[in-house]
Amino acid sequence: MNKVILMGRLTRDPDIRYTTGDEARAIARYTLAVDRRMRRDREDGQQTADFIGCVAFGKSAEFAEKYLHKGTKICVTGRIQTGSYTNKEGQKVYTTDVVVEDQEFAESKNASGGSDGFVPAGASDAPSNAADEFMNIPEGVNDDLPF
Repeated sequence: MNKVILMGRLTRDPDIRYTTGDEARAIARYTLAVDRRMRRDREDGQQTADFIGCVAFGKSAEFAEKYLHKGTKICVTGRIQTGSYTNKEGQKVYTTDVVVEDQEFAESKNASGGSDGFVPAGASDAPSNAADEFMNIPEGVNDDLPF
């Protein structure tokens, strides 16, 4: 089975191209910055990330063109596809991409700070119940939590 699930932020706006011919088809390429789980014993305290190339076709590419932009946090499901080509210098270059089967927003529009008018499913302007909200945790307390 070849199945990938990723959550990360776009490093730049998607690159959109269209195929030529009778039935033009959209192709979107973007890179996700996916955080690695941070080890507590790291001396520098820096969190690291992997930068994973993704490619979407058809309606998924059109969705990316319309709604995704640099910094957007999304969840992607798809499959890994490898390939190779010979560059201008005659060297063989190997590629690995995630072919997107599904993509969705991983945070609300308010959290991402965007303002293009799109509201993810389930979001509303209705006031929330205080009992449903998360408690704010002061700085420095996170290190003592068991999760």
